[in-house]
Amino acid sequence: MMSLKYILSDLLSLLFPRLCCGCGTDLYRGESLICSACMFRLPYTDDHLYPDNKAAKQLWARLPCNAVMSLLYFKKGARVQQLIHHLKYKGRRDLGIKLGNMIAEKLQVSPFYTGVDLIVPVPLHKSKERLRGYNQSKYIADGIAQVLHAPVSTACLVRLKATKSQTRKGRYQRFENMQTVFSITDAFIFKNKHVLLVDDVMTTGATLEACGMELLACNPTKLSIATVAFAE
Repeated sequence: MMSLKYILSDLLSLLFPRLCCGCGTDLYRGESLICSACMFRLPYTDDHLYPDNKAAKQLWARLPCNAVMSLLYFKKGARVQQLIHHLKYKGRRDLGIKLGNMIAEKLQVSPFYTGVDLIVPVPLHKSKERLRGYNQSKYIADGIAQVLHAPVSTACLVRLKATKSQTRKGRYQRFENMQTVFSITDAFIFKNKHVLLVDDVMTTGATLEACGMELLACNPTKLSIATVAFAE
């Protein structure tokens, strides 16, 4: 019976190849979404262990956070960019869950992320979410929630404006562009909670800063941040 299962699995792989989201090679039996070679070679950070990491420094003097971490370093043309591309533009919600699981495994061994009460994904504007079909940060948050057993809130922090791409903007332009973009619909849910704000990629930190300022106005006990990647 087990051999028949493997035969059917191999047949399906021939008809519908299972490819690594990082490098595009065939996945072997037992591998899921990311091949073993990519899992080994991904540029992991140790942000969860060191409060003065590069991602945290990006927000120093801008947003009073308990802790900031990114799982991976982002470089153009590398594996991490391919993962983010699949997550955002190829409909790979399952990849968001997996990356969220990977983040949560780091958070579990960190002394700075204990007692997370609520997980909040950075929201997309309704128009962009309709166009894409989903919010990738929500699936990252769901993956974290599976491991940390904390609820995810998607309705209490909302995006009021659909901003244009910020890729070519500098830090100050990005900050200006994000002013009055986000709003809180229910402040009470965040009060006296350790809130974990989640996003896919951190660059200048303008988006996270804008979200974080709204959340801090609700008087949480702590505001922590976790992202899949940090663009140096």
